[in-house]
Amino acid sequence: MPNFCAAPNCTRKSTQSDLAFFRFPRDPERCRIWVENCRRADLEAKTSDQLNKHYRLCAKHFDPAMVCKTSPYRTVLKDTAIPTIFDLTSHLKNPHTRHRKRIKELTEEDIRRIKERRLASSIEQLVSKKDAAAEDGTNTNEDEPRLSTEEKEFRDYLRSLFEVVVMLGKQSIPLMADNASELGPNNFQALLDYRMNAGDEALRKRFEATAVNTEYFSATQQSQLLDICENTVREEMLMEVRESRFFSLVTGDIVEFDNEKHLPLFLRFVNQQNLLREEFLDFMSFEGDEDALVERLEAQLTERWSLSMEDCRGQAHKATGTSTTKMKAVAVLLMEKYPLALHMPCSHMALNIHLTNNLPFPNVQVVTETLRRIAGFFDVPFTQDELEKAISTHYQKNEEKITALKQACVSGWTEQHSVFDVLLDMLPPLLLCMESIWENKEGKFAAATAANAYSISETLADFENIVTIVILKNVLTFTRAFGRNLQGETLDVFFAANSLTAVLHSLNEVNDNIDVYHEFWFEEAVSVAAVMEIPVTVPRLFLRKQRAADVGEIQAETYYKEYVTVPVIHGIMQEVEDMFSDTNLKALKCLSLVPAVMGQMKFNTTEENYAEVYRNDLPNPDTLPAELHCWRIKWKHRGKEVRLPTTIHETLQLPDVKFFPNVNSFLKVLSALPVLKLEDSRSKTASERLQAYLSSMPAKQWNKSLAMLNINTHVKHDLDVMVDKYCRLYSEDDPEAEAEEVAEEEVEMK
Repeated sequence: MPNFCAAPNCTRKSTQSDLAFFRFPRDPERCRIWVENCRRADLEAKTSDQLNKHYRLCAKHFDPAMVCKTSPYRTVLKDTAIPTIFDLTSHLKNPHTRHRKRIKELTEEDIRRIKERRLASSIEQLVSKKDAAAEDGTNTNEDEPRLSTEEKEFRDYLRSLFEVVVMLGKQSIPLMADNASELGPNNFQALLDYRMNAGDEALRKRFEATAVNTEYFSATQQSQLLDICENTVREEMLMEVRESRFFSLVTGDIVEFDNEKHLPLFLRFVNQQNLLREEFLDFMSFEGDEDALVERLEAQLTERWSLSMEDCRGQAHKATGTSTTKMKAVAVLLMEKYPLALHMPCSHMALNIHLTNNLPFPNVQVVTETLRRIAGFFDVPFTQDELEKAISTHYQKNEEKITALKQACVSGWTEQHSVFDVLLDMLPPLLLCMESIWENKEGKFAAATAANAYSISETLADFENIVTIVILKNVLTFTRAFGRNLQGETLDVFFAANSLTAVLHSLNEVNDNIDVYHEFWFEEAVSVAAVMEIPVTVPRLFLRKQRAADVGEIQAETYYKEYVTVPVIHGIMQEVEDMFSDTNLKALKCLSLVPAVMGQMKFNTTEENYAEVYRNDLPNPDTLPAELHCWRIKWKHRGKEVRLPTTIHETLQLPDVKFFPNVNSFLKVLSALPVLKLEDSRSKTASERLQAYLSSMPAKQWNKSLAMLNINTHVKHDLDVMVDKYCRLYSEDDPEAEAEEVAEEEVEMK
């Protein structure tokens, strides 16, 4: 049950905030003082035990000096703490509102008594502060409340439960086994059994009375434990994000579970050790239109995570399929509100794939979806062998081609910059492979695999899709080197930013001579189709519309120029211009701050021309020109044995970078941009760990809290913190009394 604050005119509750809530003291005298200060006449008739059990005050009503934070989640009160901060007037602005927590009107005697007590309390607190300052090595544990035997046993029991939950998450074990009987225990209960049999006394004592029952732990209690674990791990990461201040927002592809679409949220930031991090934080509902999604994103980051969108310096969205249009609109809306939240491609995805995913044309979306299906299809046993056999059969006279394609088809070719070049070469053997698996003469493949092969072969054998693949391959040739450099080292990214003009010039040249280029590309598509024995046709749906409109027949070459080539070239040009606006390019050109880039440019760099973008992010912007001059001189006149750092990460690790505060801040902001690759390529990224979790079990067993634990196993967590948080949010109070309190609060809020 949530805890509600008992103070008048205070509507805070524990489920809306991580704010600490404190029970009324058991000591009758102290409890009476708390009630007097609250001015709640309805509480005066209750005993201190009743108040201690059912009523709380939030930390906002205490002087900060009276609150001790012993850990990020462990908050206790000093023994002499008394609530003194209350809002006793705001209800007067709306006199017709119903208030259950009615404020008591004080008599003159009440006022005099309160003044005397506050004076005495102030003197006591002053004396206690002097005594504490005079003592050396004061034991901090004295501030901790003393626990009864029952409370200690309950905490030990909770600790055991959290250990089991954390283990389930780390080991990617679902709560319920895939083939579990409805009458049998789930995985969580089975592990509790195991721990009790292994000698866990805290669990055994707790469950002795209910040992005859099948279910030891209700679904509601499991959900509470999972929420605590998830929030604790998330808060640990958010503390680092808040310390670093600047961050970028990265979203993943849509994940569907619990009959709802969810958007994975990642944050990229530079931590206090100057290390670039990208962490998975949560799943967010994808329901609603673009405006609703933006509003939900803002609420998630600002209200729930206590971050400021004004500190967001980049955004990247790895959407696929029909969700791309929606995410593009979201990116535009976010940039309108927060101009420095630059929309960029994500370093995890090849630029050509990103550009293709963002094209809204149905034929292009069919090709990209087929690529994803092909990538998943060859995870099935024996399918890869069948593909290699088909490659050898089709290219039997070209050993060099056979070797190159066999190497390509085992190295994640569907995610490479040259994906459409490889796909075009693979089309004939792919079709041959799919048809062979569909026939399934030897019975090696399951019926579902054979049916999937047939579906893919039908798509590959469509002439419209062949033309689309050829057009994409040729148009994206002009952006392939540019995209590869964007995912390269810092120097490569810098030169990519300076080569964009040439890329756009090439695309414009193609657009100006579209008739000539299309003629060559269409001939290439016809040639490929002839090899695959596929007739040159115009889509039937289009022909049907033409006949219905009584319009003359259109030639295939003219149709594909008008409905494929021209839209694709215009779409790619627009995507490149949108993705690399002037502001984005200015940000990337500031990478010349990295010493190796400076050296390559003969230390003739002009960061000042682009620094205006981040002027407000610098500690001393007025001294930036002088500081940049000193920075260049430092590296230009270095000793011969000094090597120039080649990346932002290396530069930030330098001990003397702290003497250049503007440069240091500048580099941290740039490092968080989502287009730059993560430095540590040895370990899996958060996005890869998410995909590994989703692939490890059926969709019906996915759990967002266990996913959080599994993906973020590297994040430190403290079981005692989880126990403290659970005790604070979900106490073992009488359910009926708690329900009554909740009902009363809901009436008041109405």
